[in-house]
This record gives sequence, structure tokens and C-alpha cells, in this order.
Amino acid sequence: MSPEPELEGIVRLTAWASGRVQGVGFRWWTRARALELGLAGSAANLDDGRVEVVAEGHRRDCQSLLDHLRSGEAPGRVTLVVERWSPARGASGFVER
Repeated sequence: MSPEPELEGIVRLTAWASGRVQGVGFRWWTRARALELGLAGSAANLDDGRVEVVAEGHRRDCQSLLDHLRSGEAPGRVTLVVERWSPARGASGFVER
């Protein structure tokens, strides 16, 4: 039985991490996990204290990154991760902003 197409397709994940996620190495850690998974995108501090993570790649890999963000392994203290899924836009590389 082959995997369902929506689980294998190329997608864009946008996730907003709340908690103590700025100034603790969270963006660097996120970038490292994303690169290990072969994802492209960015991790950026927002003015309200959250970090916005944008990742594009296979849905299963984006889901793995989301699972990492929620795992309690990240630097600092993540209290909430909100996600949005959308079509990929063709990101390349993974940068910290």
C-alpha cells in the first residue's frame, strides 16, 4: 500500500512558537533540525516574543520538525506551537532572521 499523496507532497509549514524562545539558541537549534530533515525556510524572532518558523519540504519531514518543536528538546521553554499548512512557494536554504 503506497502512502497517501498528502502525506508525501511538498508543503509549507508555518509555525509560531511561544514561551521563552528568544535569546536562548532556539532559532539555531531549529535551523539545525530543519537542515537534518532536508527542509528549506527560516526561523525569525517576532516583536511579540514568539519565533516564526517557516519550513518547506515533504509533509512527513515538516511534520517531524513540528514534532521536534513540541518535544521539549528545544532550548528555552516552548509553551505553545501553533501551525498552519499551505502550498510550498519554492524556498531554498534555511536561514535565521
